[in-house]
Amino acid sequence: MLAGLAANASADAITDWNVKAGELVVEAKLGPPPANRVMAMVHAAVYEAVNAITRRYPAGRLQLEATQGASVDAAVAAANQTTLAKLMPLQQGSIDAAYQAALATIADGPAKTAGIAVGQKAAAAILAMRADDAVAAVETYRPHATAGVYVPTALPAATQWPQREPWLMASTAQFRPAPPPALTSESWARDYNEVKALGAKSSARRSAEQTEIARFWEFSLPQIYHGIVRSVANMPGRDATRNARLFAAVTQAQDDAMIAVFDAKYHYDFWRPVTAIRRGDIDGNDATERDASWTPFIDAPMHPEYPSAHSILAGAVGAVLQAEIGAGAMPPLTTTSPTAKGAARRWTRVDDFVQEVVNARVYQGVHYRFSTQVGAAMGKQIGELAAAKVLRSPGVSTAQINAENAPEDNHPPTF
Repeated sequence: MLAGLAANASADAITDWNVKAGELVVEAKLGPPPANRVMAMVHAAVYEAVNAITRRYPAGRLQLEATQGASVDAAVAAANQTTLAKLMPLQQGSIDAAYQAALATIADGPAKTAGIAVGQKAAAAILAMRADDAVAAVETYRPHATAGVYVPTALPAATQWPQREPWLMASTAQFRPAPPPALTSESWARDYNEVKALGAKSSARRSAEQTEIARFWEFSLPQIYHGIVRSVANMPGRDATRNARLFAAVTQAQDDAMIAVFDAKYHYDFWRPVTAIRRGDIDGNDATERDASWTPFIDAPMHPEYPSAHSILAGAVGAVLQAEIGAGAMPPLTTTSPTAKGAARRWTRVDDFVQEVVNARVYQGVHYRFSTQVGAAMGKQIGELAAAKVLRSPGVSTAQINAENAPEDNHPPTF
């Protein structure tokens, strides 16, 4: 008999595989945009498979059916293995080793077989659904150049990302913010001078703690954020389906955040501090003094500055976690960072962790304050949309949600 086995499945399968998938993404040397895409597809498949078994929530977009009592742990393993192997084929050996190790802990029998089947089915369906999301669209970037004059030859990242199909947003530009502040404005001069002082490689103004924060948040792959999500997922009383749903909401919000932020980045094409500060004599603002040898604390990412991608991810994750906890007590939030030698940082409130990311990008010398604030505000809107669509109560229609999140009502503050 299969009945009763699903109820006893441990929620640890969700978090254990989240950790393993994060490690595999690092092993594959994926950048943040493709890494977030992979994790969103993995966790979408996992949630669809688990919920098909437990039927705790209304059927998802795949409308899957599963054998009653099928093994949740087997389904989670199969959904991960099938999705990861398709998206990261060069890691096939590591993926299969993790899969076989997971299956070895599950008793053979009909429940295991049924769990594997629904996990594979969910993964195949998600892969098919997202196969035409335009991730492989032709790059059309044209460098700003004068014929015959040298320009740096490294190509910018993710130029095709604004063409991708979102998971949740009505369009890639749904949350596109207002333009950055005018170069003649006081807000431009204020934020220019802040990052110039705090974000320089050898800054005398950046404190030891600020330097630690900058180094900690130099890492930007999903793994650093998912540690914070696991702080909630590991709370007492949670179960596999609820955790699967939480990670589906978080990762879809993160992937949409990457789509939205690159739409804005390539729309505005705004200069990084390292460019602006070295050319501070051409912005028409007497309050921005040029420093021809200025360099940031960390290397600037290879894409336009505005808005901050790290900040939009933080805002999106924070909004989903806040919605998940609601009026309840938030557990201590913690995660570790490879760029800080595995050190851990902790926060008692979602807003504190989001603000730390906002600050970090200024301390690192790669973003202006206004860009980090706008990014976090965009992320919050996308996270709230994910909460409404993925964590929503039964009976709330997609039409209602889309009406409440119409593009014209969702611009972050202007400057």
